[in-house]
Amino acid sequence: MKRYCARIGLLIGSMMMALAGNLIALGAAIVGSNRAWPVAVANDQALNAALVGRTGSEDETVSSRAGKAARKGKRWGCLLCRLLDKIDPGHCQANIEEDEGERSA
Repeated sequence: MKRYCARIGLLIGSMMMALAGNLIALGAAIVGSNRAWPVAVANDQALNAALVGRTGSEDETVSSRAGKAARKGKRWGCLLCRLLDKIDPGHCQANIEEDEGERSA
């Protein structure tokens, strides 16, 4: 029970820090600063870590993971990359991190 409460406490603290960081990044974006970009990448990596769990890399973005999945012909990767390509052509392929997560080849 003690370990469970510690995990919940850590998660709540982490969520509060993420909220504060995102609010600061939003302010930075509004005034035209590039400081918001690293926060957006960190959010992307956090989502990947939450989706992958213990087997994935917390330092890899969802786009990189989707690009690797698309290379392997996995349906979810192909669909997500197609969607992202409408916003930023070639996004997944350009953002594959070969040194993070599962190897694509």
